[in-house]
Amino acid sequence: MEVKEAIHKAKNNNQIAFKFLLDTYWNDVYAFQLKRTMNENDAEDITIQTFSKAFDKIDTYNDDYKFKTWLITISKNIHIDLVRKQKKTINNTSKDNEDHYFDIIDDSPTPEDKIITEQNLANLLRNIKKLKPHYQEVINLRYFQELSYKEISVELKEPINNVKVKLLRAKKLLAEIIIKS
Repeated sequence: MEVKEAIHKAKNNNQIAFKFLLDTYWNDVYAFQLKRTMNENDAEDITIQTFSKAFDKIDTYNDDYKFKTWLITISKNIHIDLVRKQKKTINNTSKDNEDHYFDIIDDSPTPEDKIITEQNLANLLRNIKKLKPHYQEVINLRYFQELSYKEISVELKEPINNVKVKLLRAKKLLAEIIIKS
């Protein structure tokens, strides 16, 4: 399959085309982010977000530009947004005047927070159970058992890129279920 053909098929929601594009460009986007972030986990998270956003917005892709350039631009913008959020958080928590004492923030959840968290978790688990079993399994392994992609790959006896695509698809379907409910 050629890239242009894969893009055309992906615009028609062809999962094999999405997988082809992910396999073809994963290393390029990941390497780009690894140079920027100097952190494997951050690079991987941003790369996943990049493909998720790109696949959601594939209809907006302009054939006049290279697909790789489009992906890298999306990836760069996601990274910039994350850095801005981090800076904003740091600026909001710091004090300009040294005469002020620093308040120690109690991060422990209040009883109300605990109840809300339990209710949200219960709702999330109910929504996860609406997914097909193979999607439930990959979400469970990644987010509840906190396995790496490599460990999930070994567990499921599937290539790591299949795991990434399956997880990406599971998250997208779960988001649709949550929005509907």
